[in-house]
Amino acid sequence: MNRRVALLSVLLTSGALIAAVLPALAVARQPDPLLEAEAAIERGHAALRAVQAPDGGWQRPGDPPAITAIVLRAFVHGGKYDTSNDFIKKGYDQLLSYQLENGGIYKDLLANYNTAIAVSALAAADEPSFKPRIEKAVAYLKGLQWTENTGGAGPKGERVTDEKNPWYGGWGYGRHGRPDGSNMQLALDALHDAGLKPQDPAYQAALKFVSRMQNQSETNDQPWAGDDGGFVYTPANNGESFAGETTTPDGERRLRSYGSMTYAGLKSMIYAGLTKDDPRVKAAWNWITRNWTLDENPGMRLADPGQAQHGLYYYYHTLARALNAYDQPSITDPSGKQHDWRVELIEKLTSLQQPDGTWVGDKRWMEDNPVLVTSYAVLALQEAVEDLKQHPPAAQEVPKSKVQTPNKLQ
Repeated sequence: MNRRVALLSVLLTSGALIAAVLPALAVARQPDPLLEAEAAIERGHAALRAVQAPDGGWQRPGDPPAITAIVLRAFVHGGKYDTSNDFIKKGYDQLLSYQLENGGIYKDLLANYNTAIAVSALAAADEPSFKPRIEKAVAYLKGLQWTENTGGAGPKGERVTDEKNPWYGGWGYGRHGRPDGSNMQLALDALHDAGLKPQDPAYQAALKFVSRMQNQSETNDQPWAGDDGGFVYTPANNGESFAGETTTPDGERRLRSYGSMTYAGLKSMIYAGLTKDDPRVKAAWNWITRNWTLDENPGMRLADPGQAQHGLYYYYHTLARALNAYDQPSITDPSGKQHDWRVELIEKLTSLQQPDGTWVGDKRWMEDNPVLVTSYAVLALQEAVEDLKQHPPAAQEVPKSKVQTPNKLQ
């Protein structure tokens, strides 16, 4: 009898032990998002390095120098590479060969786009010798911003004489181009990366343009402004949105908000110094929680279901940089489900990576170019990694010595 009791006791104890250990083993077997991301980044880096041109750049015939710039930033942003690596130095030498006397870094067209992306790439290198080049380029970018101080006029004689003009504070493709949210966010990325503080007049002027991109009638004086908190492409020329427009029951015109511009708007407001308590930031965050998805660029299908994948990797890159700046790892959707954006983005991007280490998307907006799209994906993963190190998931711990502290929204 005693043997039976002893045996039963052993079995019960073993069962309890197994029941206690199994969940821990299940957790241990789950993929580590940090390791998954770093492995994907490494594969992306290898793919990009393999296609560097003999001149040091990454441009195909006809491509702008911004392609080389964004690739360089994808290499140096994570800290693994710098200008001591020969192939990186060669790339920067090629990029800087495009800098003009006026400070711009471009060739023939898209002056703001190219110069802004180049500034971000140069700043990411943390190379002291680049500082004069960056300062010259930043001065050029400031000169492109539409304010009462902008010289000359637009292609149809447009002039900005005061901040009542919807062009005020924005950037276009060049000195006299119509401003839009994409050019604006890249210019502000450049100013932020170059170390300019939110009090700089360029940010404050940009904030007026950004606020006019938002469907927030309390803070947007444009007649088409709705109230969903999202952002459109541009308030210029009576407004435009790649998600199309609609009409209210009262016959009023409204522009639809969409994902990539909403994250661009949120990020730009953060860089301009707005806090989470600002009603514009709150409204943008509410739109994001209501429209959380990584399956498409949300809002775009409202104009045409075939557009849902347009700008998808640009969306991922903008989303990751914006959410890292916002400093909130968890997003709660309308059903109450919580989403760790870092983990979900890493899962999505690793699932989309090609066997050769590249990513490729829809041909709209050059996203059929694997060099550009792979750079977008690597940069997005790097933002997720940076945020994960700041705020590890509950099941992970990162040594304090490995945690970096980027400039984030308080």
